[in-house]
Amino acid sequence: MSLSFRKMHGLGNDFVVIDARARPVQLSKQILERLADRRFGVGCDQVIVIEPPRHEGVDAFMAIYNPDGSESGACGNATRCVAALLMQESAQGAARIETISGILPALAAGNDVTVDMGAPRLDWADIPLAQEADTLHLPIELGPLTDPVAVSMGNPHLVFFVDDVSAIDLPALGPKLEHHPLFPKRTNVEIVQVVSRDVLRMRVWERGAGITLACGSGACATLVAAARRGLSARKAEVQLEGGSLLIDWKADNHVHMTGAWLEVFRGEWLG
Repeated sequence: MSLSFRKMHGLGNDFVVIDARARPVQLSKQILERLADRRFGVGCDQVIVIEPPRHEGVDAFMAIYNPDGSESGACGNATRCVAALLMQESAQGAARIETISGILPALAAGNDVTVDMGAPRLDWADIPLAQEADTLHLPIELGPLTDPVAVSMGNPHLVFFVDDVSAIDLPALGPKLEHHPLFPKRTNVEIVQVVSRDVLRMRVWERGAGITLACGSGACATLVAAARRGLSARKAEVQLEGGSLLIDWKADNHVHMTGAWLEVFRGEWLG
């Protein structure tokens, strides 16, 4: 099997991007796992497939697959990468990308891209949780982590606030929290240090992918959680291990994310 691809990343959150608009591709769980493998494949945090639009008024559909073969509903960093490609093609400063979680409008912001990630979902049933609970103060504790916030940005997030993100053993705690029984569809896990009302520092364990250098939807969830707790303003810099994103929770309840993207190389995967 031969697949043309681009290798792209947003703040080190890296992707194998496959354009399937002209020629559909069938990617089994085994193929996705092999593509994502950093020793026996290309290597990435997610495989992104650009497909023809499914509705009028959008430029393309974006499918997002984790290294374990599962499908994700949102990926902010990948959205910026795909939006940049679509805007280069059209020579326009805007693009609209459809995902299984909804339509994401994007705008050029100098060399960066701004994506409207939509409104956060804060009700327990919309996260979703397995049972009714206060999403601002979940009854979850594991080691030094306690009293988290739940937010959905098209995918579920569990946000913990800590004094020092570097002191948390995320590789040990992340997998257990990802599979917490309160999250029937598993969850992303963010640990967050409040530097100031305008700066948040974040590390992430991504559902189906593990530790990554950045998570765009996670940065959005982090800002929403911090603002709901009164720990930050509604606009702040979120510092990730791969770089920073500017997150703005607008008055219309939509969360806007601005950050960098990069195409690293192109290639042909021979299976």
